Amino acid sequence: MTPPSHLPHPSDDNEMSFVVTDEAAGSRLDRVLANLVPGISRSRLQALIKGGAVICAGATIGDPGRRVKPGEHYRMIVPEPEPAKPLPEAIPLAVVSEDEHIIVVDKPAGLVVHPAAGHESGTLVNALIAHCGDSLSGIGGVKRPGIVHRLDKDTSGLLVVAKTDQAHQALSAQFQAHGADGRMERRYLALVWGHPLRQRGVIDAPLARSRTSRTKIAVTHGIAGRNAVTHFEVLERFVDSDGKPLASLLQLTLETGRTHQIRVHMAHSGHPVMGDPVYASGFRTSASRLAARSRATLQRLDRQALHAAFLRVEHPVTGKPVAFESPLPPDITNLLKNLRCEHRQGAHALSRKRRI
Repeated sequence: MTPPSHLPHPSDDNEMSFVVTDEAAGSRLDRVLANLVPGISRSRLQALIKGGAVICAGATIGDPGRRVKPGEHYRMIVPEPEPAKPLPEAIPLAVVSEDEHIIVVDKPAGLVVHPAAGHESGTLVNALIAHCGDSLSGIGGVKRPGIVHRLDKDTSGLLVVAKTDQAHQALSAQFQAHGADGRMERRYLALVWGHPLRQRGVIDAPLARSRTSRTKIAVTHGIAGRNAVTHFEVLERFVDSDGKPLASLLQLTLETGRTHQIRVHMAHSGHPVMGDPVYASGFRTSASRLAARSRATLQRLDRQALHAAFLRVEHPVTGKPVAFESPLPPDITNLLKNLRCEHRQGAHALSRKRRI
């Protein structure tokens, strides 16, 4: 793209300005700025535009996709450089286990694992830096120190973090193998809509970024798809007042670790995770079949009913297996209790001794 005739230049007020030429006319505003200011990422520029940092003809421009016109004069207020390294923040941590090599935490729903666009602070990494000081492994980069695996923001449960480079390398190898060598195992609990036909099964469906929404993942059988395998077991089934399939409690084991894997695979199978705002939107009417307390509890849940309940790894230094369990958090527990109380269970309910 031919750039505007006047390249941006700083002013005393820490601003940059440019005038759009005929050659640049019709281009997206964020693309123009990305070409002119290579030191700032396009996603960051989009955030700046939406935040009111760009002005044209005295008016704030909030649309990154705005098509620029010839002769338009734009000014952008350039913020002070942000620290490259996340800062420590006094965020409470539920520490399950810790030694000089690893720390295992029980992440609450709503907590982002590491800084990213839109979440530069208030993350698990910020909390870990405050808790561990300089002992976190640096292999993951300045914004992901010690992080060897992740959980979605609104998925709760167990997560192991490396405190040394040696531990980081050893744990990363285990997570890359996804348990195929027997050293690592992850199990999740989820409440899903409907009843899977089989008590146990495998969902083998490759995943890739959705072509229609960059924030979503989708099943695809094209070249771009990455291998993804999820094992499931039905623990309990719940039916509506007419005895028709309503919901199920599943235990899920990952054979691979793709972004949103469980959520996408369950939606693909026709049994999306209850409360999932992204992949279960087509099942919102199913909530009308819930009894009053169950329906109210689901509305209060305000996130996917998915919890990382079990984690086993080989300790990166001793080589011994270490296993950790996390009980369902209160919000999912309340939904499960109400389902058990208000919706009689089908023929495949567990015995009491195996109940969660």
